[in-house]
Amino acid sequence: MTSETPAFDFRAVLLSGFLPAALFAIGEGAIIPIIPIAASSLGASLAFAGFVAALILVGELIGDVPSGVVVARIGERNAMIGAAAVSVVGLLVCTVAPNAWVLALGVFLVGVSTAVFALARHAYMTTAIPLAIRARALSSLGGVFRFGYFVGPFIAAGVVHLTGTTQSAFWIHIVCCLLAAVVLLVLRDPATGARGFRKPPRASRPTADPTTDAGRPTEPPTDTGAQFVQEEAHGLFRTIRANRAVLLRLGSGAGLIGALRAGRQVILPLWAVSVGLDDSTAALVIGIAGAVDFALFYTSGQIMDRWGRLASALPCMLGLSVSYFLLAWSGHLDARVGWFVAIAIGMSLANGVGSGILMTLGADLAPRDHPAPFLGAWRFTGDFGQAAAPLVISGVTAVASIAVASGVMGVLGLVGAGILLRYVPRYLPRRLR
Repeated sequence: MTSETPAFDFRAVLLSGFLPAALFAIGEGAIIPIIPIAASSLGASLAFAGFVAALILVGELIGDVPSGVVVARIGERNAMIGAAAVSVVGLLVCTVAPNAWVLALGVFLVGVSTAVFALARHAYMTTAIPLAIRARALSSLGGVFRFGYFVGPFIAAGVVHLTGTTQSAFWIHIVCCLLAAVVLLVLRDPATGARGFRKPPRASRPTADPTTDAGRPTEPPTDTGAQFVQEEAHGLFRTIRANRAVLLRLGSGAGLIGALRAGRQVILPLWAVSVGLDDSTAALVIGIAGAVDFALFYTSGQIMDRWGRLASALPCMLGLSVSYFLLAWSGHLDARVGWFVAIAIGMSLANGVGSGILMTLGADLAPRDHPAPFLGAWRFTGDFGQAAAPLVISGVTAVASIAVASGVMGVLGLVGAGILLRYVPRYLPRRLR
């Protein structure tokens, strides 16, 4: 045997892994602030517009359940291409929607396909990246996701301003999905050298020697990413029952983190509508706020590594909670537009401080010998909070007002901060932090 192995081609992964992820994230970032505005332009009330916006997260939550099986059965690249195709179908429905109900159907399809694409993207990177640099690559993947949420709203603002129609923003995501699919079809898989659709390997194939993980193994590689997500999805609800103590306690805090984060993606566009901002200006403000969020994703990791998980989680929750309270208070002010801009940036600042906290807590808590099932349950818990928050905002707005809905979210943020303060030290003692 020779000790020499082919050098790992990081540029190949940069194109075949990061580029499709960046394109999909840019498209998603372009439509998320537009969805409630588009629903409002089709005659929906503020409450129903919030419900329509919530459906993308509800679709992701529902898509989490079968996505692991889908990725394991057809392979990561195939799943990403298929998810992009389903997203295009949902987005086309959104562009031609004559009313908010049809728009809601298209948004739900986009949400389901987003869950499959996200899990397949994670599995693909797990398979293609050598173990020695996998953590940095997955961390960078999170940065790519936030980059898309930063760039997307600016593109949406420009397109809406040029076309004069809110629904034209959905074409941005259509183009991004098609480009992502083309990239995946044309470029070679860095692990196998194959192009386009490929048949996923059998589960019984031997695992590659880990000593060859620094480069391309000489034997056909095992589909470790697909196996990982299949383990995540297998027995999801059984895993939740087995870990109910930590999931009910610390997992509730994680769910509330997800809730406050998702809530801002809905309440900010709705608030922009309520204060009279036009579509392109609202998207521009949300894009500027996204720039602040994107700028802090690496700083958050430094805070957690140096001062512990609470040093990131508590400022995140308290900052978001205070921002929701300020938003509720500013609704009657003459300068409410200026307050809206400042609060949107403040929310992103607080959210940026907590970048990566959910993944980090999940990694800390997961069993070292068999982490995938717990990580699947942990991710489902966070996604449940993300899906529930917009529904809460929609429901409270329907029976009271959007200001009351913002105040309710602020209270939930204080509750979440208390849960984290109580249970993070219990489940993650200082020696692990």
